[in-house]
Amino acid sequence: MAPSRPDIEWNEIAGGFLDAHSRVNKAMQKTIETASFLFSLIEICTEKGLISIEELDARQQEIANRLEAQAKSGGAGVKLQTPEFDKYAFSASAEIDCQSRIDICHAACCKLRFALSKQDIEERVVRWDLSSPYLIAHTPEGYCVHLDQGTCQCTVREHRPVPCRAYDCRNEKRIWLDFENRVINPAVNNRDWPYCESAPSTA
Repeated sequence: MAPSRPDIEWNEIAGGFLDAHSRVNKAMQKTIETASFLFSLIEICTEKGLISIEELDARQQEIANRLEAQAKSGGAGVKLQTPEFDKYAFSASAEIDCQSRIDICHAACCKLRFALSKQDIEERVVRWDLSSPYLIAHTPEGYCVHLDQGTCQCTVREHRPVPCRAYDCRNEKRIWLDFENRVINPAVNNRDWPYCESAPSTA
């Protein structure tokens, strides 16, 4: 049975509301701008006899139905995993000896951002960023919130998303300049990647 999701912190809730309100405000401004152009165009066209109000009303209803159907099928601008797989049936994985490399890379892959799946969201185990739905949640330092800072181990490993199961860092230049020769990207060792510097060699 999946464990309950931890309580959401207030700053996460505030961040989510701020993002929602910002989006609403921007959408309202864009709506007013678009409407002003549209009504100006309609008035000019009707004054010049190019269209009639009856024709406009009939076409408006047709277009409204079409746009409503598109909106329902396309979502509301959130980020979700595409395509989506059942993570518990997902078998593809990268065979990488993380145990022998984590003292070099400091779990750098856990700083990468990605969208969760509907399965992840409905399960309520893996946390997502309320200010950027539905990206996996990160700490202020930029690491996944599910990373144990002392051991560099995943605290939700059994329920980890598909990108975590399938991720292959061997060709990831943000992490390795030369994977085979263990040459790390210098950015991984700077102050922006502070965790796991003295962690045991476990993944």
